[in-house]
Amino acid sequence: MSISHLHPYYEVRITVKIISKNHQKLSSDHELLRTKPGGDFTGTDPWRVLRIQGEFVEGFDALSKIGPAVSIFGSAKLKEGSPYYEAARTIGRILSESGLVVITGGGPGIMEAGNRGAAEAGNLSVGLNIELPSEQMPNEYQNLSLEFRYFFVRKMMFVKYSIGYIIFPGGFGTIDETFEALTLSQTEKIKHFPVVLFGTKYWGGLLDWLKSTMLAEGCILEKDLNLIQITDDPEEAAKIIIFKACQLGLINA
Repeated sequence: MSISHLHPYYEVRITVKIISKNHQKLSSDHELLRTKPGGDFTGTDPWRVLRIQGEFVEGFDALSKIGPAVSIFGSAKLKEGSPYYEAARTIGRILSESGLVVITGGGPGIMEAGNRGAAEAGNLSVGLNIELPSEQMPNEYQNLSLEFRYFFVRKMMFVKYSIGYIIFPGGFGTIDETFEALTLSQTEKIKHFPVVLFGTKYWGGLLDWLKSTMLAEGCILEKDLNLIQITDDPEEAAKIIIFKACQLGLINA
């Protein structure tokens, strides 16, 4: 079964595979990272290098045209009706109305909410979907939808084409994206961009631990904590990113 998502400048076709519950296909990341002697050439590392290169090329080709963008992260489990879902939808709409593109991981929950707000505002709404053993169904609010086999290629796209991150409550994947961005900023591998945590109740304990343990032990510097901003206000979260975009001359105030 194939699904097409159309935009005036793109037609992107993705394929959704239906897998038996009794048989879970190994992901491409799993195949890449395990040692497996023998097998045909298409299962070898040299072949995978070519496939990885192809994913980079396709991603760069599609996303280089979208303009300034913001990535919204958060749990797939926070569905419509959750206050976090509604906040993400509002933020997606505000960002889009300001002229920024919204990028998410393309799945349900917070990702759907961000895409939905952007699409409802009439702007480009991008989903960077990932191949998983239990297939991720793309949400219906993407008008540019890409599918990746490899997490590290997908993560490169988020970092390269975003001017900031808004991070909603989520699990290990959300934490991974958050700390990768903070690490790249801290080590000056990328220009510092806003990393906005949404939800003081959810993220407060983490920030307390960073201060009371990581900072106290001398593992980070006081200035490193300035890379993180936190809020419970959707408008404030959006305005932090919009202000940065205006500073960079990417949009008009």
